Amino acid sequence: MFVDLSLIKVRQEEIMIYIVYPVLLIILFWGCRIYGRKEWNEEFLSLKQTKDLLGFAALCIMFHHIGQKNSASWIDKQYYTGGLEFFVPIGYVLVAFFTFCSGYGLYKSFKSKKNYLNSGFIKHHILTFVFLGYLVAWIFLAVRICLHEPMGDGRWVFYLSGLKLSNPNAWYVIVMPFFYMCFFFAFKFIKNEKIAFIAIALFTFFYQLLGMAINHNDWWMRGEWWYNSIHLFPVGILVAMNESKIVQHIKRHYVLYMILGLIVAVLAYFGKELIQTRFSYYEEFLVLPIKILRRMVCLASEAIFSSAVVFYIFMIGMKVRIGNRFLKLMGSITLEFYLIHGLYVELFNYSFDGKVDSLIYIENSLLFTVIVFALSLPSALLIKYIRKCTKISG
Repeated sequence: MFVDLSLIKVRQEEIMIYIVYPVLLIILFWGCRIYGRKEWNEEFLSLKQTKDLLGFAALCIMFHHIGQKNSASWIDKQYYTGGLEFFVPIGYVLVAFFTFCSGYGLYKSFKSKKNYLNSGFIKHHILTFVFLGYLVAWIFLAVRICLHEPMGDGRWVFYLSGLKLSNPNAWYVIVMPFFYMCFFFAFKFIKNEKIAFIAIALFTFFYQLLGMAINHNDWWMRGEWWYNSIHLFPVGILVAMNESKIVQHIKRHYVLYMILGLIVAVLAYFGKELIQTRFSYYEEFLVLPIKILRRMVCLASEAIFSSAVVFYIFMIGMKVRIGNRFLKLMGSITLEFYLIHGLYVELFNYSFDGKVDSLIYIENSLLFTVIVFALSLPSALLIKYIRKCTKISG
């Protein structure tokens, strides 16, 4: 949807929230190196560079969730403070970057590490998601109980089992193990890599098709965010399979691709905005085939835009190498930070996941943001320590 300009009225005492934008730019580019003509950042797809970028993306996802609580057009005006509107609609783009890197990284590891699929793949990848997902979910459940959320009709059992999400942001750790398992079975039992890739692409397509067939609900596949960023998982694999050819081709036509990439990203954004004024994921009343088709149009518009943005990020990365201690730290706790920061977003907002009153309502946006981050960072480090003590590592 287009941003409702009438809502962008930040109160004078809230104007300081805008400081987060230059701060984020400083965090991203502090210590970076810019390459000149005919020079290239050969590390732009390296593990170190992508981990730094993922750490930054996790930080931006925190702002996305905070923005949804105080800067979104759908919240009650008494709780609207404004300032973080930019982050409200971009969550799926940030997660699309995660899924691209997951697909890319899995294939690169498969090709570079001997006996990769038979050397603890399930433990180090699948169980990492499962362990962290349940650990943080049970922390959320304990907090919900302490806040006196009603647990009638067996709700606590559904929360405990994960059939309902006590951590409303935990869908990612539910979805990704299925895709990692798909990768595992495809490349373990299908010897032809092209066919293995096709199998993963088909799995992705049918997963998204299933998601579009299910209406919004309180269980799994509860909304479009469960499937509108996963398309870049097979794309990441495809890029890894053809990396050398793709990179050399782009280097030969870099300026052209920079221009075309920007044009495509801008056009895709406005196209997405226009399409979603006429189509919606929220059309539960329509018959199934029509509902799926209309949701498919929405999905296609978002897929094109997020793909264009991720492509452009890596285009810039070919000329700019980022890296500093803070990004390294965030890159080492990306999943832990992603999972736990929502606890503090809910605890210090006007309600806890819309179910009960929060612990404290911090109305000032900047103070709210600082406290969420200040508590999330050590919590993520603690969770990482607990994970290491269990010998489960990804």
